[in-house]
Amino acid sequence: MYDLHTHFIPSDVYDWLKENSRTIHAQFEQKDAAKSEFLTINGKWSFELKPLFLHAELYLNSQREAGVSHSLVSPIPQLFLYEFPSEITNELADVYNRSLADWTASQPDRLSALATVPLQNPAKAADQLKAACKNRLKGAIIGPGCGGQMLTDDFFVPFWEAAEETNAIVFIHPLLSEDARLQRRMMPNLIGVPWETTVCATDILLSGLLDKYPHAKILLAHGGGFLPYQIGRLDKGYNQWKPVSAALQAPPSEYLKRFWYDSVLWNQAALEYLLLMAGEDRIVPGSDFPFDLCAWPPKQFNEKGVQSLMGN
Repeated sequence: MYDLHTHFIPSDVYDWLKENSRTIHAQFEQKDAAKSEFLTINGKWSFELKPLFLHAELYLNSQREAGVSHSLVSPIPQLFLYEFPSEITNELADVYNRSLADWTASQPDRLSALATVPLQNPAKAADQLKAACKNRLKGAIIGPGCGGQMLTDDFFVPFWEAAEETNAIVFIHPLLSEDARLQRRMMPNLIGVPWETTVCATDILLSGLLDKYPHAKILLAHGGGFLPYQIGRLDKGYNQWKPVSAALQAPPSEYLKRFWYDSVLWNQAALEYLLLMAGEDRIVPGSDFPFDLCAWPPKQFNEKGVQSLMGN
């Protein structure tokens, strides 16, 4: 049984955050006596530092108790630090990636991991990705862009070339949407997170990037956002408008089968639809453990998707 969407903060990373708290404007606050302290970076992205995020044995025991035999560990999206100078982000990436490489090396049957990279500097991001893959990490987790740049912009070519060269997993995981219309009723999380994935994934699909970098394994969080469920609209646009079809070699619904998707949907009918549209070899079990909105324990089905994503 696998869980390919989990998050963790190694002790070395926590220590770095404490030591550099002024530099990255980190606040550690006890907001609720019944909960652990919260971490806020640069005035936003606040989240609870649950013990499950910080204690390796607690994390492993919780996965084991749920029946998970192997977990893919990702850095915390709130710690991407894309808004800071790349030297700072790269320093944290060094610490994070080394710590995860050491941890997974000590538990090879139980753990694999992804790196974090300074995406705001694609050349440095490419170097981090290559180094991580040499250190037996499986790829990298990234946001859906940064600094107003979309992942299909030429700005990110060095990163995609490195992902292609290393056959890396590129796990696209958004943060809360900052759309002003959504700043109420938890909508930045409820629909803002999948919306950010939808915009990013649709842009990638229509850009031709999947043909240009066929060996980069793009994994979309939370079932691919809303993209799979509106693919008929994209197919209609493909048949109707040249700007939609210009960069593509097949209808959008065929490219839907070129991404991978986690199973974090909380709805069996939605998962069955995704399996139908993308194929069993493109869906992987995931939970988003241990965030509040985690699908726990992860939904299990055949391991075709795990084998196609995690295999070399």
